[in-house]
Formats: sequence, C-alpha cells, structure tokens
Amino acid sequence: MLDFARFQVLTFDCYGTLIDWEAGIFSALRPILSAHGKTTSDASLLELYAELEAQAEQGDFQPYREVLQSVVRGIGARLGFKPTPAEIRSLSDSVPAWPTFSDTVLALRALSSRYRLAIISNIDDDLFTATLPKLGVSFAQVVTAQQARAYKPSLSIFELAGARLGTDRAQWLHVGQSIYHDVIPAQSMGLATVWVNRPSPRAGIGAVKAAAGKPDLEVPNLRTLADLALAGG
Repeated sequence: MLDFARFQVLTFDCYGTLIDWEAGIFSALRPILSAHGKTTSDASLLELYAELEAQAEQGDFQPYREVLQSVVRGIGARLGFKPTPAEIRSLSDSVPAWPTFSDTVLALRALSSRYRLAIISNIDDDLFTATLPKLGVSFAQVVTAQQARAYKPSLSIFELAGARLGTDRAQWLHVGQSIYHDVIPAQSMGLATVWVNRPSPRAGIGAVKAAAGKPDLEVPNLRTLADLALAGG
C-alpha cells in the first residue's frame, strides 16, 4: 500500500480517468458506422481506435482535433467506407459533451482538501477548457499535449508538468487509466503511480494501446482512491 502521507501533488490523466471517453467515443462513432451499414463489437472498435490514435500521435506533432479526425478517416479505410466531412469532424466536435464518471466530482473535491491537484492530458487547450467546468474543482496546473507539443507516453509532457509544479518527485503521485500512456512513463521518471482500472468492453485496456506494467496501486474507480488517500494521508 502506498504511503499517501508523503504526497503533496496528485496529477491526473483526464479522458478515460475522469471523463468517460469510451461513452463519448461510442456516441460519435456508432452513428457513423450505422450510416454506412457497418457493424463491429465494442471491444473491436476500441482496439481499432487505440491503434489509429497511437499512429496519429507519432511523428510531427498535430493537434488532438486532427488526431481524432485521422482516427475517423482510418476507421473508414479499415472498414471499407468513406466518411463525410461532417462525420470526420464529429468525433473531435463531440469531446466537450463527453460525460464525467459518476464518482469523479466528489472524489476530486475530497482529494482537493488534502492535495494539490493537476491535469496531464493528451488534449488541445480549447477542448479541455470545455471539459473543465464538469470536473467541479480548480487545478494547480493543467498541462496539455498542445502545450508540450508531445503526447503521452512522451516524457516531455511529464517534464513540463514537473517544471511547473516545482514538486519533489517523491511527493508526486500520478493517476491514470492507461498503463501505456500514464503508468509506464511516470514510473520511468521515478513517480509513484495509481492505475484506475475502470470497467471496459476491452477489460484491463480500454481505448488505449495494450502494454504491460505494474502500478504502485490499482483501484477500480476514483472513489476508492479518494477513500484510501484520505484515510492514509
């Protein structure tokens, strides 16, 4: 069990950890598939999404809106249809409507009574600005891929967060849903990590690239993390 008393800062992945991005992804992609007479399982769609997103985040930096648009084009190419311009935009346009998980706001408010909270997210600034009011708390820092010009698991975004937070790494705990994007890079920097292993049709992976890693703590949701952190902090 982690010694929560030693931490001063908790950084969070946002989409997948605080925001139910799988619900958001399905809400945008399912109508497109239906319009073109295509069907696939939820797990297969998440796996395809993860593959195409990871590909789009390689190479020269491009905004997350463009990453998501390339995902839609890639799904069309893979499943044998050509999405319309409006369909190509629909996934990125849907991000502001993606819902929080039911435990997010209460857990963040509880944790904010004890810790400084910050965001480290593979997102564009304007898209996160639209999400922020749903989270119900203020953050000491919000560090995005747009600001770092790099996507997790690149260490650049974590290093930028560290420079802004000015916190000793021994006092910094990173929390995320993705082993690939969050646990592995954070641990490579000497950070303690919590894996929020939320339920998914693609169990234990979700809408991200599969990777093997061992977090310092695994929890099924944010409420569990808040209970443990406040009891031990």
